[in-house]
Amino acid sequence: MTSYIAFIGGGNMAASLIAGLVADGCEPQHILVSDPDGQKLANLAARYGIRPVADNREAAGRAEVLVLAVKPQQLQAVAIDLAPVVQQRRPLVISVAAGIRQELLQRWLGPGMALVRTMPNTPAMIQTGATVLHAGPAVTPPQRNLAESILRAVGLTQWVEDEGLMDTVTALSGSGPAYFFLVMEAMEQAGIELGLSPETARILTLQTALGAARMAIESSEGPAKLRERVTSPGGTTERALAVLEGGELRGLFKRALQDARDRSVELSRLLGGQ
Repeated sequence: MTSYIAFIGGGNMAASLIAGLVADGCEPQHILVSDPDGQKLANLAARYGIRPVADNREAAGRAEVLVLAVKPQQLQAVAIDLAPVVQQRRPLVISVAAGIRQELLQRWLGPGMALVRTMPNTPAMIQTGATVLHAGPAVTPPQRNLAESILRAVGLTQWVEDEGLMDTVTALSGSGPAYFFLVMEAMEQAGIELGLSPETARILTLQTALGAARMAIESSEGPAKLRERVTSPGGTTERALAVLEGGELRGLFKRALQDARDRSVELSRLLGGQ
């Protein structure tokens, strides 16, 4: 029997996963996509060769893996509509909808479903994402491996056993790209104000960020040790770091992540109608 992966929703995250799966060798004709936007489906079919499907139930009725890639606000209606089909078909269900807890998905889809909740971040759109996964009790080891292989198509994957940690994950890696963009924005602006042309300030900022990330990824040492290695006593880097430390940069980041985590909890409750 041919195995199909069905995407409910054909937006940016679905397109990113599809691109990664196809690049990894998944047969495009084994990928089904349902979306109310016909043009979006046509674009995905033209670009990746996937099979567009007329409606959600048809897609779910043929799938061994069902990826829920709709907006969180739409997921309840979509899941309730799919419940009769998925209860009969019993696919592995992977949700990429932020803030929707597994107990809600079980309530909407029906009991006993194999559910994996994931939290990808936006760099997944260029296959450099960081995705955290949490498996429900009905997920088997082979299904866990399958879910990981699908999400690994867009970058790094990590599992957490406590679903409550997904709110911290949202604060760290989910929102994290914006923190780095803000730091790059600030560095670029400072360079301009100190006399560099906008183009030069931008290029130097971006390449420096890329180089630092590559060094951190490829090194066996942690960021603290790498920072020490590039900080000469009495030098320019030490002077700059003293200013950042004096401005309580670490404390700011801790408070920022705490507030983001708390907001994630609030939004989950709102989405769940609690």
